[in-house]
Amino acid sequence: MRLTSRIQVTARIPLLQVTKVAVATVLAWFAAQLIFPSELPIFAAIAALLVVQPSVNQSLGRALERCVGVIVGVVIAFTVGVTFGHNSWIVLLGIVLSIFIGWAFRLTPASANQIPISAMLVLSIGATTPEYAGARIIETVLGAVVGLIVNVTIAPPVLLMPAHDAVSALGRELAATIDRLAHALGSVQTQAQLEELLLNARLLRPMQVKATDAIQQGEDSLAFNPRRSRHRTALEGEAALFARLTPLVTRMLGMTRALRDHYDDGLHEEPTVRAIAVELERAAHDLRLLVRDEDTTSGAEPPTTTSELPALTAPLVIATPHPQHWILIGSLMEDLRRVREEILDE
Repeated sequence: MRLTSRIQVTARIPLLQVTKVAVATVLAWFAAQLIFPSELPIFAAIAALLVVQPSVNQSLGRALERCVGVIVGVVIAFTVGVTFGHNSWIVLLGIVLSIFIGWAFRLTPASANQIPISAMLVLSIGATTPEYAGARIIETVLGAVVGLIVNVTIAPPVLLMPAHDAVSALGRELAATIDRLAHALGSVQTQAQLEELLLNARLLRPMQVKATDAIQQGEDSLAFNPRRSRHRTALEGEAALFARLTPLVTRMLGMTRALRDHYDDGLHEEPTVRAIAVELERAAHDLRLLVRDEDTTSGAEPPTTTSELPALTAPLVIATPHPQHWILIGSLMEDLRRVREEILDE
């Protein structure tokens, strides 16, 4: 692992987000100087810098955490300074006391870390007087409010495309997994091919987790967002499609594992198995059609390789299988029935 990977990310955050942080910091600095012209507005600038987050909801949460942390830290610094004087060791005492108070009240990491930082700053660079302590609290609240206003008024972020991309990618990979399973049912497979088939199917789980996170981030970006009414329907559509895809992930993992565990070279000669393979190909087709319809609704460019009409037929009638195959065929048939219901939303 490269050393730089510890301090660098693979992609930069949007330039607009960086610009908003800079604008909020500058505005908070000058706004605080208008109220407290004799003090450097460090607390206001820090608050504004930290409050501008990728979503309005996160900004509101960070503003509350910052304000609570600063208020508690300033109060601790004032109390310690008045009680023990201005010796250098008082700063260390204030830091340690702040750490344990944050732990005792079960505060979030952001608030808990802010308490000792604020106490340290007040004890090291400020006079421990009621006026100074009150000014730092007002300054922090002012910076947090400025940062929140900037994030709300300047293109508040709406994280819909990451959710759409993650859900669509999951749908396409599910269709590819179904196709691979259909091919495996219709031809002779080696043990290595069966293991590879199951390994590829298991990759659906990380994609499912990624889609879950993307939808949650999308919902978070719409909370308290003035643009939420225009995008709520689209995000609900992505969430509804993901809800239909989620059981399919479990189904495909189960069908693939069952094939791996109960496979033999004569399986593809069963008429029912060949019919199941055909139905799985149709299921993959209709799943791509479902994802493409969602792409069209969201305004994305749909693929052109899928025909317009659904292909799934009614459930199959099972012919009497070989005694060694009936458990696997019964399992595949039941899972195929459920796959069909999920795709057709029945």
